[in-house]
Amino acid sequence: MACFFRRRVALQLAEVCGLSEDVFIPLISAVRVSKKQSAADLCVSVNSLLQNGAVAAGGDLQSKTQALVSQRDAVVEEVSAGRGVILFRLNKLILAQKLLEQLHSEPDVFGVKSELLHHLQGGRTLVEFRCVQSCERHRGLQGEPSASHRFKPRIFRSPVKTEQTTAMFGRLSFNLAALGLACTQICLFCRCGLQVYVQVNREAERDESVRSAAAEFFRRLEQSEDQALALWRQFREITVDQYKRIYQRLGIHFDHYSGEAFHHHQTQSVLDELMSQGLLKTTEKGTAVVDLSGAGDMSSYATLVRSDGTSLYITRDVAAALDRKQRFGFDEMIYVTDKSQTVHFQQLFHILQTMGHQWAERCVHVAFGLVQGMSTRRGEVVFLEDVLEEARSRMLNNMRQSSTSKELEDPEQTAERVGISALIIQVGDARLSCCDLLTCDTRVLMVCRYDEVLLQSANELQPRHLVIFLMTLSHLAASAHRELPVKGSSAAVAQARLCLFSAIRSVLANGMRILGITPVEKM
Repeated sequence: MACFFRRRVALQLAEVCGLSEDVFIPLISAVRVSKKQSAADLCVSVNSLLQNGAVAAGGDLQSKTQALVSQRDAVVEEVSAGRGVILFRLNKLILAQKLLEQLHSEPDVFGVKSELLHHLQGGRTLVEFRCVQSCERHRGLQGEPSASHRFKPRIFRSPVKTEQTTAMFGRLSFNLAALGLACTQICLFCRCGLQVYVQVNREAERDESVRSAAAEFFRRLEQSEDQALALWRQFREITVDQYKRIYQRLGIHFDHYSGEAFHHHQTQSVLDELMSQGLLKTTEKGTAVVDLSGAGDMSSYATLVRSDGTSLYITRDVAAALDRKQRFGFDEMIYVTDKSQTVHFQQLFHILQTMGHQWAERCVHVAFGLVQGMSTRRGEVVFLEDVLEEARSRMLNNMRQSSTSKELEDPEQTAERVGISALIIQVGDARLSCCDLLTCDTRVLMVCRYDEVLLQSANELQPRHLVIFLMTLSHLAASAHRELPVKGSSAAVAQARLCLFSAIRSVLANGMRILGITPVEKM
């Protein structure tokens, strides 16, 4: 919401409670817009006042509320107590005027300059996304990560985005050789590579020699043998090229690409450091582990070296984290992977802290879910590229059949953008873009919540709050076309409604850009 109103209410709270107004700024929020009309516009919860010492436990809340009532002015018209909250009703005319003035003067930065977000402005955030296995196409398993790839880097000031490809080449390389296939023959790559991957996993379930051969290839890769490394580099080049092409369609750009094998040569130094600190222990089975129990009883541990001497996924992740800290000097690192790796990252952060790297406290794992029933190893997947093509094709067909579609210079590109992004949001923004032709209502109050939604999304590292906000705002915008006509209204009313439409359009467009969606002006 506009800083002017939050600051005004915070000033009144400060005078009554005897604390700095800055204490109250983050505690004040807009009343959520709902079908049930509310007389209040802003609120502050009693619990937040108690937690910040603004109100003593067991104190007279009623007297505080009465004192606030006496502070009313031209901006804050009414103060009342609700269930666990203190409510403030604003002067709607001033609310609309100030809000629309700010949107008109700063349409591109509205919301993002809010004082609520000031604490997000400093430092460098590294966002690491784990792609699907190399030589495997993007799968249509993951709805939220597509938004996360775009959203998380845009919500921070100085992000560095990395994409880590995984080195599951052992079984795949063995079977390619058995089938007589060279890398140049799998440039079709995704489907062929997946078929080979599925086949070798089936064989590995029945034949121990297949598993052994795959493990041997992986050992050779860790030993940096020329032939194994050459094959890995070919796979990696094909993989990265394919990812770049798909990511480009999604509006995603990465600053760096790296794979697990990139850190193979660094794992030994990690093991040496752990050994020198007395943290690496050898078990009776010949594996090397780090005790994470805290009590020294090995009730919880992480295995870093197999009995055959090869490293594990977590070993290379420790090496990668140390390398990223040295190269990028990040203040915070965010790992975006599926929720099945939650325990893995808990162990990773624990190991780093045990080694004395306190910056690991600023490492975060953001988990997403998978679609139940899909499995790469069994070949039960839906390719993301197929989903994108189907969405584009259907949208293009709908546009051609619709009598209300506009004349477009590039209908294919418009269909691509709309098919990839949230259609309901695009419709709302496009309608407002095409409106050359709107009294203050819930739409203005909804716009007021924009910076709060950005803060919530940033704090939780989840784009869904912004998505829900934009969808709700687009629904309100659609109803405004019916309820607030411009044509036929007096000049003053028409101008005010036009300003409201323009304001909503700016917020929709800015919100979509934060999500990585390119707004369309016609559709």
